[in-house]
Amino acid sequence: MSKPHLVLRDVHRHYGQGDKVIRVLEAANLTVQSGELVALVAPSGAGKSTLLHLSGLLESPQGGEIEIIGIPTSKLGDRGRTQLRRSTVGYVYQFHHLLPEFTALENVSMPQLIAGVSPADADKRSMELLDLLGVGPRASHRPAELSGGEQQRIAIARAAANHPKVILADEPTGNLDPETSDIVFGALANLIKNEGAAALIATHNHDLARRADRVVTLKGGLVVDHIL
Repeated sequence: MSKPHLVLRDVHRHYGQGDKVIRVLEAANLTVQSGELVALVAPSGAGKSTLLHLSGLLESPQGGEIEIIGIPTSKLGDRGRTQLRRSTVGYVYQFHHLLPEFTALENVSMPQLIAGVSPADADKRSMELLDLLGVGPRASHRPAELSGGEQQRIAIARAAANHPKVILADEPTGNLDPETSDIVFGALANLIKNEGAAALIATHNHDLARRADRVVTLKGGLVVDHIL
């Protein structure tokens, strides 16, 4: 059986003070296994972004435990959290945020170079990912020369460049037409299986969410299974 790469155990997160406390998560639990794609579907304002930020160690809960690849994070300091996040978590956003002056290949290689990978090894890994996502022939093109779907697939490749154990995506197809969304989601799902990552993807697209291994939602501060 695969090992859980992401575990949230009795996680609490609230905002505000006094009588104006907004309780987003109350004893929330979630486990995502290696190679598993979990879709997070919930109304705007329900706390999807908060759950993603907590899972990626961008925010800290007021209670409970978050484990990444079996490492408890509640006792880690800022430096430890940052190091763990950089080495184990990849992010895909609704907007691709590619660097416009660099080619597709260079955009994917950049985080590897920052991590100390040699240029030759970084470029090799980048081409493998671009080929896997179906945009290998566009490796030498800059973002302005690429379609929206191509740009987003390159952003996915960049998120996976350093072999993350957890991939978090916030509306990764939100700006794409239905046909392109289908292609991009399929490429992302294929990548997750190939890399053995645990993935949590927030989406409003119910058709795409049904293609995930399972679907969860947020209800009363809890993470619960959801049937679409």
